[in-house]
Amino acid sequence: MAESPLARLIGTWEFQPLVEGRSAGRGRKTFEWIEDDLFLLERSTAEWTDPGWVENAPRTTTAVIGFDDSTGEVVQLYADDRGVFRIYRGTLSDDEWMLQRAAPNFHQRFVGAFRDDGRTIDG
Repeated sequence: MAESPLARLIGTWEFQPLVEGRSAGRGRKTFEWIEDDLFLLERSTAEWTDPGWVENAPRTTTAVIGFDDSTGEVVQLYADDRGVFRIYRGTLSDDEWMLQRAAPNFHQRFVGAFRDDGRTIDG
């Protein structure tokens, strides 16, 4: 069996959420294999510094991530400490990780760029 592209994410990452090009805070994500290396478990914590995000953004999140080898799509089942539950779909490349969801009257898109240090995602 070929190695999953999700293997790129294994480990602990620092991240910096950017809103309109400005830092909104800092956080840490940890990715680990579950179910005999078939899926990833993602856990994150964040500290928000942008006043517009402090009260409404998640502080902790949990997600299960899978990869569809027939389409190359990444699928994420997401939940956070606010009681939000969502499904995101996207792509993963050497340079970036993109997730999005289309819901009635509400479309979200997240793009994270991997930094050269190999353990930081901006986006």
